[in-house]
Amino acid sequence: MHLSIRGEQTDDVAAIARLTKLAFATAEHSSHTEQFIIDALRRSGQLAISLVALEGDEIVGHVAVSPVTISSGALGWYGLGPISVMPERQNLGIGSALMTTALDELRCRGAAGCVLLGDPLYYRRFGFRSHACLQLPGVPPEYFQALALHGEIAEGAVSYHASFEATC
Repeated sequence: MHLSIRGEQTDDVAAIARLTKLAFATAEHSSHTEQFIIDALRRSGQLAISLVALEGDEIVGHVAVSPVTISSGALGWYGLGPISVMPERQNLGIGSALMTTALDELRCRGAAGCVLLGDPLYYRRFGFRSHACLQLPGVPPEYFQALALHGEIAEGAVSYHASFEATC
C-alpha cells in the first residue's frame, strides 16, 4: 500500500494517542507516557512538527519534534521524539520515512540541529552521533545523540520542555 506523510490535523489527535500507546506498549526503555507527552506538547504550543504516516486513510506512524534548551544558550535546536509506528507495521520503512521528512522540515526551517534519545545503531543511519560536548543529564551518553543541520554541534546540557514530565 502507498505511504504518505502529512502534518497532523485536528481529527488525528485521538488516533495519534492510540498509535503511540500501542507502539510503546512493550518497549523495554519506555515510561509508557509518550502519548501524554505529545498531548502536553500540543497543549503548551511546543509541538513544532507533528507528522503522521498514512497507508490509505489509516494512521500507521507519527513523529513529534519540539524545541529544546541548551545551557550554553545555543539557539535553533530541537528534540525529535516520540516517534511511533504501529507494531504490526514496524520494520517496513515507515519510521525511516518519518525521520527523513521531519529532518528535511527542520532543515527547511533553518534549525541548527536536532537531538534524540534512542538506539545508537538505528539512528546512526540518519547521521546522529553521541558528542561529549552535548549531554542530557542522567542519561547514558551513547543513547543521547545529536545531528547538526546548520553549523556545528552545540555544547552544553540539553533540557526538554516540561511536557516531557507528563504522566496523564
